[in-house]
Amino acid sequence: MSIPTLPSSFPGTLDEDVRAVLDGGTGDCAVAVRSLEAPPRTLLINAHETFHAASTMKTPVMVELYRQAEEGRIDLDDTVRVENAFRSLVDGSRYALAPEDDSYDALYAHLGEQRSIRTLMREMITASSNLATNILLETVGAERTTESMRRYGADRIQVRRGVEDMTAYRRGLNNEASAHDLLVLFEQIARGTAVSERASHEMIEILKAQEHNDMIPARLPASVEVAHKTGWIPGLRHDSGVVFVPEGPTYVVVLLSQNLENEEAGAQAFARVSRMVFDAMAGG
Repeated sequence: MSIPTLPSSFPGTLDEDVRAVLDGGTGDCAVAVRSLEAPPRTLLINAHETFHAASTMKTPVMVELYRQAEEGRIDLDDTVRVENAFRSLVDGSRYALAPEDDSYDALYAHLGEQRSIRTLMREMITASSNLATNILLETVGAERTTESMRRYGADRIQVRRGVEDMTAYRRGLNNEASAHDLLVLFEQIARGTAVSERASHEMIEILKAQEHNDMIPARLPASVEVAHKTGWIPGLRHDSGVVFVPEGPTYVVVLLSQNLENEEAGAQAFARVSRMVFDAMAGG
């Protein structure tokens, strides 16, 4: 990857140590870390490179849901019909999601029923439900979601389409993100400035209930809480979130990868990097 990175503001060799772990893998990786303290400690490695967002795009959708609720456009306690029929970004052709390809297949048992936006939002984040995501994205709109990201200074987060829109995928029309921009977004949530303090607090509580925990939290002490959102498709593993250390620093960490030959090895490498960052934060 060609974009240079800023030197780490951590004492010691954290930058070199993280790069050594990532260089041992067989893919392209990006890391962005920032503490909420002043002055912040920062680590950026390939942080402005653009990656396929996979399910990390669900965090911007959640933020947009809260923004539209704050403006009175929607009520999170209103219900919508659970349907499995969506239109491609490319030509408007119909497509449906396959339960066996979704990390949360329980929602498919409720097709035709009404379900609250709030419930679908939680399923989108904690269980990474693709069906819930597409229903909610139709509610708030992909373009509006991207526009909101620009307001937060996240210029490389691009929400273009629903999940599993294969016609768009084959055209290279994907949802995108960079480690830096996800860091910017999660820092706003962590500081209580994403939409509102109340909305940010609610988003943190949802993100803390994440069910997929094999990267950022995997090697951290049980006392450490992590509010995060993962993402994965073949050849790619991501994790992004806020780490709350009891009597210690709160910090944001984003780990993105693509072109992985071994996805499990990539996840394990990210778990190691997460622990290295934690040790550097706790020791600093």
